[in-house]
Amino acid sequence: MILVVGGAGYIGSHLVKELVETKEVVVLDNLSTGHRSLVDRRAHFVEGDLGDESVLDELFSNYPIEAVMHFAANSLVGESVQHPYKYYQNNVANTLTLLHSMIDHGVKNFIFSSTAATYGIPNVELIDEQQPTHPINPYGRSKLMVEQILADFADAYDLHYVVLRYFNAAGAHESAEIGEAHDPETHLIPIILQHLLGQREKISVFGTDYNTPDGTCIRDYIHVTDLARAHILALNALLSGEKKTATYNLGNGKGYSVKEVIETCERVTGRKATVEYTERRPGDPARLVATSEKIFKELGWKAEYGLEEIIASAWKWHKKEFIKVK
Repeated sequence: MILVVGGAGYIGSHLVKELVETKEVVVLDNLSTGHRSLVDRRAHFVEGDLGDESVLDELFSNYPIEAVMHFAANSLVGESVQHPYKYYQNNVANTLTLLHSMIDHGVKNFIFSSTAATYGIPNVELIDEQQPTHPINPYGRSKLMVEQILADFADAYDLHYVVLRYFNAAGAHESAEIGEAHDPETHLIPIILQHLLGQREKISVFGTDYNTPDGTCIRDYIHVTDLARAHILALNALLSGEKKTATYNLGNGKGYSVKEVIETCERVTGRKATVEYTERRPGDPARLVATSEKIFKELGWKAEYGLEEIIASAWKWHKKEFIKVK
């Protein structure tokens, strides 16, 4: 059985939907940002906090857990600058509580959701796992701290782990049963689609003077189902003993500018956006694009969905949700 912490969130729920096809799954989520309705009904669900030792003790005692997949984290960069305590408490201290409980119960396999924010502002075209990690905000630092803790736990307690550094997760499940629903919404693609559905007045583009072909920031977008597949491959590599420790980037290897994403959304939906160009946001790198060559060579994973398919899947889900609300 696999414990998925944060399995009611956007990425966690997509992983659960794939994982229940082959494994018994129990989800732990406090529903602070997740949604109970996103959790596949085939999974067991426990509402509780990963920082609560008694909840964890009960979980590990009652279920035959062989691995933990950890998605639960606060992940808003701006908020992390305003409220660093919240980020270090939830993302670092509570993860330490989870790891301590695992070790106590003899559970040695751990998959960790990390982030491209661990790299800070790299000055390379394609970011590989050898790039130095210099996060520039508490969110990125909190994730890197956990990566360092995992390496120490592997040495001291024989913990086996895979760290997966995501770039920009996007899209929705092909069934359109689950999709991306954050409150507040801060991700570009859902913001554009909400605007095209009439739920927002306009789209703000922060900065048009970056050193990129059209002056707007370039990012690497990866379909959430591609992410889920990578997690399952990483899990199988741990459970089979093929891997003891590993760190991988998860991206498409292709960069798209903010303007290109808006234009693709317009093309997919057949609707025209109202765009406001405004000042840069502090700390936004001009370009963040991954190479995922390492995980392809070692585990055979590569992204299958392109930008247009990512947006089409998200649009299908957003339209369905919009009709529900009306």
